Amino acid sequence: MPYINDEVFDQGLDYADTNGTRLDICYTSEPTTYAEATSTKSCGNDTVNTGITGNGTVDGRKVTIPAITAGSVTATQTAGWWALTDGTSVLIAAGALSATQAVTSGNTFTLDAIDITTRDAA
Repeated sequence: MPYINDEVFDQGLDYADTNGTRLDICYTSEPTTYAEATSTKSCGNDTVNTGITGNGTVDGRKVTIPAITAGSVTATQTAGWWALTDGTSVLIAAGALSATQAVTSGNTFTLDAIDITTRDAA
């Protein structure tokens, strides 16, 4: 299961919707702190405006990070993870990309939409 900040569970997915403003692509390993997500492991980023909370695809609830068509690549690396932050100090959620993506500094990156889902209890 991907990392999800306690605030997301405490306040529901609305926290991710209201506060998720920056999406970074990361390398080396999944980031677990804001600094890792936006600095030491980041190889690119873009400003995002998450969608409203709605029904999950299978069950539960989800919020969607929209597709990115021209994110800024800041380091030549192989991205393998994504990280959603508030752009200030909080890592909201992070997870693995569906496939790694080689990126070159100065170029742009694209990324399909990402759903952050809280599943119903089994």
